[in-house]
Amino acid sequence: MPNIGPVELIIILVIALLILGPGKLPDVGAALGKSIREFRKAATDVQEATKLDASPAPRPNTLADQPVPNQSASVPTDAASGAPQ
Repeated sequence: MPNIGPVELIIILVIALLILGPGKLPDVGAALGKSIREFRKAATDVQEATKLDASPAPRPNTLADQPVPNQSASVPTDAASGAPQ
């Protein structure tokens, strides 16, 4: 895509002034600016919507997701000797 420099922009504005006239040029400029703002807003909304769709949905907690506590068979022991009672 070619870059538009200041000289090219002045040429485009002079041609627009000749075609549209000085009375209609501000109205066309305002309409063009409004259209560009609406287009940018729509593009931003689409980007935000795709970001929200791309993020994974949180999973509900289930019992299968919970860690199982260590349950070993315990035998009561004598506290002094450590031997089973």
